[in-house]
Formats: sequence, structure tokens, C-alpha cells
Amino acid sequence: MKIIWQLFSTFFKIGAFTLGGGYAMLSMVEKAVVDKKQWIPSDEFWDMIAIVQSLPGVFAVNTALYVGRRIAGKKGAAAAMLGAILPSIVIILLLATIFREYRDLPVVERIFKGIRPCVVALILAPSLRMIKSAKLNWKTAVIPVVTVALIWWLKVSPAWVILTAIAGSVVYALIINKKVRQKEAEP
Repeated sequence: MKIIWQLFSTFFKIGAFTLGGGYAMLSMVEKAVVDKKQWIPSDEFWDMIAIVQSLPGVFAVNTALYVGRRIAGKKGAAAAMLGAILPSIVIILLLATIFREYRDLPVVERIFKGIRPCVVALILAPSLRMIKSAKLNWKTAVIPVVTVALIWWLKVSPAWVILTAIAGSVVYALIINKKVRQKEAEP
């Protein structure tokens, strides 16, 4: 039962003090899960991030579910997920009741303008660590550059990019497997 409480409280703290969504909370999750609690090794953490990014749903919830399930099964997944979403629910309910009255005040507008650059930084920091952990080289660096160009400049739907990447990966794996089988068959 202690681990269930630890999962809940860890993700509650992360959810309560993170602005900007799942990517903004990545560095806090890494610090808590990898460095402090040592529930997941660093290399597995970045593999987990790759997995939860590809799943449908909210990134922060998927991350909490993965960690919770990995550490304490279904109960752990439920505790971590509840911990991750509960602060947002409470904050949104509070803000919704107050925001209507005060949203047009200049100080409120300035607060939101000040938060925006912080959110960008919170998203950028783990993104740079993810790039570093991906061990990109000149050959593989082409993939994210082309992806950004397709989505941002050419306005290609991310769904098409993902489907193309899946198809390309399958074809590549088949070619590699064929070459490996051919080498094994050689005397």
C-alpha cells in the first residue's frame, strides 16, 4: 500500500506544479521516477516516452499509467493516473469559477503572457534531453528535420507522417531481415 501512496503523491506533486501539459512535466517525471525514486532506469525511461507518445490519449496520463503499472500493476496505474489528473481538475474548477469575473483585467492578461515563455522552456528542456538520449547522428538527424519541414512548412498532417514512418519502418525491417537471412544461409 505504501508504493500506491508514493505513486499517487509523486504524480500529484508533478501534476500540481507543472504548467503546459505532458511535455512540460517530462523533466519533473524524469527527476522523480529515474533520479529520486529509481523506479525506472534512464534508458528505459526514454523508451517509455517513445511508447507513450505513440499512444492515443493524454501524454501525461499515459506516462502516469505506464509508470504506475510498471511499478505496482493495475492499482499502481490507477493511483499514478489519479495523482496526475486530480490537480488539473481541481485547478480548472477553481479557475473556471473565478476566471469569468477577472479575465478582462490587465493584470490577468499579463500573467498569462508571462506564463507562455515559461511553458515553452518547460517543453524545450526535455525535448533537448530527448534529442541527446536518441543519439542522433548525421544520417538519422535527417528524419526529424524532414518531419518538421513536412508538418510545419508544408502543412502535411502529422497522421500521414506517422503512417509513412510506420510503413517505412516495416519495409526497412523486412529488408534488414531479408539481408540477415541471406547472410545466415551463405556457407
